[in-house]
Amino acid sequence: MENTTADVRTGLEQEPVFDKQSGCLVLGLLIFASAIVSCSLLPSASPLHVSSYVVSLLGKYLCFAILALSIDLVWGYLGILSLGHGAFFGMGGYVMGMHLMRQIGGQGVYANPELPDFMVFLNWKELPWYWWGSDSFVFICVLVILVPALAALIFGWPAFRSRVSGVYLSIITQAMTFALMLAFFRNEMGFGGNNGLTDFKTLLGVSLQSKWMIAGLFMASALALALIYVLCRAATVSKLGRVFIAVRDAESRTRFIGYRVEHVKLAAFVCSAVIAGIGGALYVPQVGIINPNVFQPLFSVEMVVCVALGGRGRLCGAVLGALVVNLLKTWFTTALPEVWLFFLGALFVLVTLFLPDGLIGVPARLRRFGPRKGGDAPEHPAGGPL
Repeated sequence: MENTTADVRTGLEQEPVFDKQSGCLVLGLLIFASAIVSCSLLPSASPLHVSSYVVSLLGKYLCFAILALSIDLVWGYLGILSLGHGAFFGMGGYVMGMHLMRQIGGQGVYANPELPDFMVFLNWKELPWYWWGSDSFVFICVLVILVPALAALIFGWPAFRSRVSGVYLSIITQAMTFALMLAFFRNEMGFGGNNGLTDFKTLLGVSLQSKWMIAGLFMASALALALIYVLCRAATVSKLGRVFIAVRDAESRTRFIGYRVEHVKLAAFVCSAVIAGIGGALYVPQVGIINPNVFQPLFSVEMVVCVALGGRGRLCGAVLGALVVNLLKTWFTTALPEVWLFFLGALFVLVTLFLPDGLIGVPARLRRFGPRKGGDAPEHPAGGPL
C-alpha cells in the first residue's frame, strides 16, 4: 500500500512549464506567425508576398494542431482513445457558422435579413429557438465553449461512471460522431443539411475576403494554439498531470488510494472537448464552410493518426504531427490523390515499428547513436510531459 501510494505521488514537485523544447515551440510559432502576417500585407508585386490562400491554408493547419492537442491531452496522458473528437471540433465550427450566417443578413440570394438562405429555400417561417442570440458575437463565443463542454459532459458522465474504457470507449466515441453526422445530414435539423453552412460574408463587420481579416484570423489561430499549448503544458507538469499519468498507468491502484478516477477522466474529457471546439470555431471562417463531413469518423481517426505519428504523450509531438501530416495531405491530394491513404497507412506503420516515440523522438534516437558523454541523463520516457 505504501509503495503504491509513493508510485502514484512520485514527483509532485512541479517541473518548469517551459523546457528548451517547449520554449522553442511557442517562440518559433509566434515568430513564424508574425512573419507570415507581415509578408501577407506586403504588395502583391513584392517577392516576399504571401498570398491569402496560403495564409488561410496555414491557419487551417493551426486549427488542426489545436484539435490534435485536445486528443493528446486525453489519449497521451489519460489513455482515453477518443475516435470521435471531430464531433466537438464540428460543434464549435457549427456554432461559429451560425453567427456567420446571421451576419449575411440581406446580402444572401433571397435577401432575407431574418432567415439564412437555406431556411428560406426550405420554407421555414421563423428562426428556430436554438438560433436565438446567434447574431451576437459575444454570445456565440460563450456557446463555442459551452456546447462542446455540455456534449462531452452528457456523453462522458455515464461512460466514465460505468467504467467503460479501452476499445469499448473508443467504439462508443466513434458511434457518437457517426450518429451526429447522420443527424446533421437531415434538413430538419436546421443546419443546412448535406450542404451545411457556407457563403459567409463578414465577421465583426469586416469582409472575410479582406487580407486584414485573413491575416487576423491566422494570427488568432496561432495565438490560440500557443495559449492552449501553454495551458496544457502547465496542467501536465503539475500535480494534476501526475494524477493523469497515474490513472493511465495504474487506474485501479489510483482509485484504491482514494482518487475519484471517473471525475478526473470527466474533467479532462470536458476540457479536451472545449479545446477542440475552439479549434473548430477558428477553422470555419478561414475555410468558408462547415458541413456534416466534419463529423465523419474518418476525420477523427485521421487526427488520432496525426497524434500517433507526432508522438503520443508529447504535446509538441501532437502539434508537429498535425502540421506535418496536413502538409503532406495537401501535396498528395493535389499531385497524387489516389495514393494519399496508402501513404498515410504506410507512414503510420513505419513510425509505429521504428519510431515508437513518434517524429518528436527522432532527435533523441539520433543522439543515442552519437558519441555519448559521461554522466548523461537518461532520455525522458515516452508519455512524459513534453
